Amino acid sequence: MIGLIAFSLVPLISAFVISMMNWDGMGAKKFIGLQNFVSQLQDEEFHIALVNTVYYTILSVPTGIVLAMLVAVGLNRVRGKILYRLIYFMPNITMSVAVAVVFMWLFNADFGLINMYLQQWFGITGPSWLTDSRYVMPSIALLSVWMGLGGNMVLFLAGLQGISRSYYEAAEIDGAGKWQQLVHITIPLLSPTTFFVTIMSIIGSFQVFDQSFVMTSGGPAKASYTLVYHIYETAFADFTFGKSTASAVILFVMILSLTLFQMKMSKRWVHYED
Repeated sequence: MIGLIAFSLVPLISAFVISMMNWDGMGAKKFIGLQNFVSQLQDEEFHIALVNTVYYTILSVPTGIVLAMLVAVGLNRVRGKILYRLIYFMPNITMSVAVAVVFMWLFNADFGLINMYLQQWFGITGPSWLTDSRYVMPSIALLSVWMGLGGNMVLFLAGLQGISRSYYEAAEIDGAGKWQQLVHITIPLLSPTTFFVTIMSIIGSFQVFDQSFVMTSGGPAKASYTLVYHIYETAFADFTFGKSTASAVILFVMILSLTLFQMKMSKRWVHYED
């Protein structure tokens, strides 16, 4: 309880108080009520950041969940499962900044490996992944999916271990094929795990920052400018900590609202094994 108060409630209350102040981080604070919130909600850069963040979430979350589930299903019955878990999980424990630097090289339009292989294998001239506004956010989403694949896969593997083999044996007796077993047994009984992974993935996607900061600096033309990047820039570039904290509070409310909505909707599709 003391830890909850010290590390959760106190920072949250402090953030809400600062969000109602005009403060440059060093001088005296001046109370201005909800003016910072109004300012941010009317700010064009905040709108751009919100749209980009939602776009990134749409790209990364479903892709990451589907791939992680498929990999987990594929590895569930193979030998050397522990080794494969380790291999897939390695990106999840690698520093995101280091991974972003490596992917900057891979995505380089002139000498990156991706464009080189596209040219050699398919005769395709690859795009400017990180300098073209059409491709920059999908590129960052691809990096995030790769980094998060191992962690989500381990969660799905744990969920698969909890599904009784008797369900599949009964389905085989009834003549159900592998695809029917996947659709009618595996996916429904994995729904609690899918629900948890979905919530955590959406929360993480709304907090994306490292990749955009390291790889593109929010560009080109703010095409990878996210909400957390906006919070950072408003605080440490503009030194308007009140506005920055107001943006952070708005982001917190958005994430909380989405989480509560998902929890309410989960009653319709999450199935718990009796």
